[in-house]
Amino acid sequence: MRQGAILIKSDGATAGIFPANGTDFKLEELQGYVGGLIEIVYLTKDVIMVVNEEGKNVLPFNAMATVMAKRQGALFPGDYICGDVVMCPNVMVK
Repeated sequence: MRQGAILIKSDGATAGIFPANGTDFKLEELQGYVGGLIEIVYLTKDVIMVVNEEGKNVLPFNAMATVMAKRQGALFPGDYICGDVVMCPNVMVK
């Protein structure tokens, strides 16, 4: 069975996405989804969010991603996420 990821847009929309090769995302794919350089936010030991490293104060605030990351203790107090993010099992990013 093919494993997928979730694209969480800053407007709250979500979509299921899959790596082009069927197994793991390449850097260029992730950069395309988040619109620039990537940063990894670990939600759990097995699940990550890929965010735009330079998105803060440039891209729109992503309330859904911020709430999810805060619930997992993945952000510092007062921190937040901007822009579109990819949430997936960590094995899908190599």
